[in-house]
Amino acid sequence: MKLSLLKGKFAVCRLEKSAPIPEWLKESTFFTVSRTYDELSFVCSQESIPEYIECDKDWRCLQVEGPLPFNETGILASLTAPLANAKIPIFVFSTYDTDYVMVKDGDLDKAVRTLSAERHSVRR
Repeated sequence: MKLSLLKGKFAVCRLEKSAPIPEWLKESTFFTVSRTYDELSFVCSQESIPEYIECDKDWRCLQVEGPLPFNETGILASLTAPLANAKIPIFVFSTYDTDYVMVKDGDLDKAVRTLSAERHSVRR
């Protein structure tokens, strides 16, 4: 699998389930939003987040180079299993075209080494 490291640091944020999507988020060049029955959560570049927002910062984002066909299996498993075995916490999200795996900034070098050992390539 080929992955690309996105520039910058990201945060995973949470709002109440009935909260509107923040206007400031819509100004960001990169974000993803999920609304469930329990919460509104989003990932975005961390520099644009107001201090009052509940979030977990300092994530780095690895993009699986796509687009990926919907009938292909094992993509995330081939990435997440080695990271789990290396005890590297992750946060994952997907879009129509591809998957994203996020690791904490302090774990990035170890994650790249771990994925490289599994014959994945990471472009930094």
